[in-house]
Amino acid sequence: MSDPPAWLWIACTVAAAAVQTLRNAMQRSLTERVGTVGATHVRFLFGLPFGLLFLAGMAWVSDLSRLQPSWVFVAWASMGGVFQILGTGLMLAAMRERSFVVSIAYVKTEPVQIALFGLVFLGERLGLLASAAVIVATVGVLLMSMPAGSGAQHKAPADAGTAGPDSAAGRGLALGRLLPRAALLGIASGAMFALSAVGFRGAILTLGDAPFYARATATLATSLLMQTALLSTWLVWRDRRVLAEIFRLWRPSLLAGAAGALASQMWFLAFSLQSAAAVRTLGLVEILFAQAVSHRLFAQGTTRREAIGMAMMIGGLVALLLGAS
Repeated sequence: MSDPPAWLWIACTVAAAAVQTLRNAMQRSLTERVGTVGATHVRFLFGLPFGLLFLAGMAWVSDLSRLQPSWVFVAWASMGGVFQILGTGLMLAAMRERSFVVSIAYVKTEPVQIALFGLVFLGERLGLLASAAVIVATVGVLLMSMPAGSGAQHKAPADAGTAGPDSAAGRGLALGRLLPRAALLGIASGAMFALSAVGFRGAILTLGDAPFYARATATLATSLLMQTALLSTWLVWRDRRVLAEIFRLWRPSLLAGAAGALASQMWFLAFSLQSAAAVRTLGLVEILFAQAVSHRLFAQGTTRREAIGMAMMIGGLVALLLGAS
């Protein structure tokens, strides 16, 4: 088979970002009814049938015997799957704290964190341009995190006025204003997704010389099976009511699962063709899609400060990857 066109990973990434935006919106609407864990499970439980369907279709048109699964593959896929569960849960929790688009922007600090993981774990030092890019992107995130004004909702209660700026309460309040809960949840989600991308990319690369689309689809089906088993077991043990509610809401859950499986299929195809860092950088277009969804579906506006912060963050991320290349 001839090599795939050089632009194919770009098309897969943009498609993945667009479909993922729709899936995130669907999951967000389910969070209030089934909770964060329940909404997280929807993408895996109802995505699994579609993942298996994709694999069956791939077996129909391709020879899957060239795949070379191993325990190393299982380890990489497990790493990707577990961190994706954690990342999804943290992302949905962030969406409950802040607007849809700003929550997605927090999560999209992921490429910065990939670069930092490289420095910490691999000793890869950043150049001057890349270091400046990290600072710009971080300032952008902090700018988005700052409260829109100093109205009453941001002031300390009157009976807390005796807590001076040097007190523990004063320091906690100042920290909460600087980096609120939504930012912490979103940035933590980005870290989990960064580790997840590394795991999935590693799993795809260990499957031998089979066609890229076969390796991507096999990895998707395997990870969905693991994730479904893990979260189903957890809910049966801890909260069967949530599991029952998920099945009762099977229509919206099925749509979210289908969108999740399709988005993951596109991401995995991109991972099989290009490095995770390049794919996730291009995936920043999801912020633009999230902006449109936020205005149309949730009637949520974005302040000028948040818009400037997002622009700085995106510029910083792009400059980071250019400086690190």
